[in-house]
Amino acid sequence: MPLRVVFMGTPEFSVPTLRAIAEAGHEIEAVYTQPPRAAGRRGLELTPSPVQREAERLGVEVQTPVSLKSEAEQQAFRALGADVAVVVAYGLLLPKPIIEAPRLGCLNGHASLLPRWRGAAPIQRAIMAGDTETGMMVMRMEEGLDTGPVAMVEKCAIGPDMTAGELHDRLMSLGAALMVEALARLERDTLTFTTQATAGVTYAKKIDKAETRVDWTRPAGEVHDHIRGLSPFPGAWCEIEIGGRQERLKLLRSTLSQGAGEPGGILDDRLTVACGSGAVRLVEVQRAGGRPIAAQEFLRGAKLEKGMKFS
Repeated sequence: MPLRVVFMGTPEFSVPTLRAIAEAGHEIEAVYTQPPRAAGRRGLELTPSPVQREAERLGVEVQTPVSLKSEAEQQAFRALGADVAVVVAYGLLLPKPIIEAPRLGCLNGHASLLPRWRGAAPIQRAIMAGDTETGMMVMRMEEGLDTGPVAMVEKCAIGPDMTAGELHDRLMSLGAALMVEALARLERDTLTFTTQATAGVTYAKKIDKAETRVDWTRPAGEVHDHIRGLSPFPGAWCEIEIGGRQERLKLLRSTLSQGAGEPGGILDDRLTVACGSGAVRLVEVQRAGGRPIAAQEFLRGAKLEKGMKFS
């Protein structure tokens, strides 16, 4: 018998799960998502979230509260009579009355191998830390931050040059399939939960713009992980003089390379850059106001030479 589901999510990462739940035949009573945000070149146009657009395509009722703390919002949520709520990157904290409202509780799709990387930015933090493996988990929500017991896990290798964007796309597909399977087991009353380990807890705090600038004095491995962990958004960056003026350059792809020199110094005509130890070769970059381009194409226009220095 199909479950009565309330779906709660906001970004593109959440969309495949919403779509998969609908395709599996469950009854989606409502979709909760963040309110439309200002966008456009002047920031004047209100843009609905990717989840809202998908819900409207599916013909599902959409709710966009700024908070779920009021008694009125909690009563409206309870009135939906959901069997289960599915939460994937919603972006709002769920108060206890919301968590306890669905008959079978709230299931959360989280992009890490809990208890490692609880919190807001698990994909970026895993790469920035040099992790070689992560995954998707389905857990039962409780009041703590990603502390609930885990029901299902799907692991995913992190390749040596994989970017956060590539891992994001891989995990959102894995997460959709995993959540549908979790709901199928919930229907059959065969979904079991295991308490998270108390050892190995780490927190994936939100990415701060202040940490996006590349520090060339760090070892090459750390610089490489920093670049790919922030790609494509918000993007690691540095500065260099081009045509007589200092210009910001976003770094989107890199790979570890051979070489040594003053940190930030260009070592050859392939855009290999010295780090505190070792070197990285830049593969894809983006000038301010431009599009992402291969490093070799960038060099044809920028005319950088060996011995010049990034800062």
